[in-house]
Amino acid sequence: MTLSASDCWDLIHAERARVASALDGVTAQQWRSGSLCAEWTVEHVTAHLTAAANTGTWAWLRSITLAGFNSERHNARRLAQHLGSTPQETGEKFRDSVMLTVAPTKDHAAWLGEVIVHGQDIARPLGVELVPDPEAVREVAAFFVAKDFAVNSRQKTRGLALEASDADFTAGSGPLVRGPLLSLVMAMAGRGDCCAELDGDGVAELRRRIG
Repeated sequence: MTLSASDCWDLIHAERARVASALDGVTAQQWRSGSLCAEWTVEHVTAHLTAAANTGTWAWLRSITLAGFNSERHNARRLAQHLGSTPQETGEKFRDSVMLTVAPTKDHAAWLGEVIVHGQDIARPLGVELVPDPEAVREVAAFFVAKDFAVNSRQKTRGLALEASDADFTAGSGPLVRGPLLSLVMAMAGRGDCCAELDGDGVAELRRRIG
């Protein structure tokens, strides 16, 4: 069942707080270490999450327009705006944004997905266990199979059958891709390394689509 906007915001706030907690004690070297996002460090991903939490509709429209509708340029501009002068300041900016209810659209599951996916982008390379709320992961999984938004998740999974091994979640038909629901979400978000956590006849095709 699709959650209400209020329920989604509660989950977004909880997941942001979870990420903020995971960042406690991160060393200067770890802040500058690589994330699962190509060419972005842990600090960069944190600043990106802060940008997302502070960007409403008009700010997003202005930024994407000034970027010539180039999403990479838009993201770089927003990221630079929210980087601190030190990694610690970047972390504080994110902590100050945890409870905000600002978003460019009403696609709340997409913004929930951004926190969950980028939280893993940060935590996994650091060897930090970050376990999101199962209800939040299910909401994101359902959104990802239904709609291409910030990532081409629906396109990646078209013609495949998805089945969670740890939750009541199935979607689609075709060659099977089975595994932990969070791993399915990460793969749908384009994190190819997470395909190693999945099994089934459809995994090779999913990996090929991710590239």
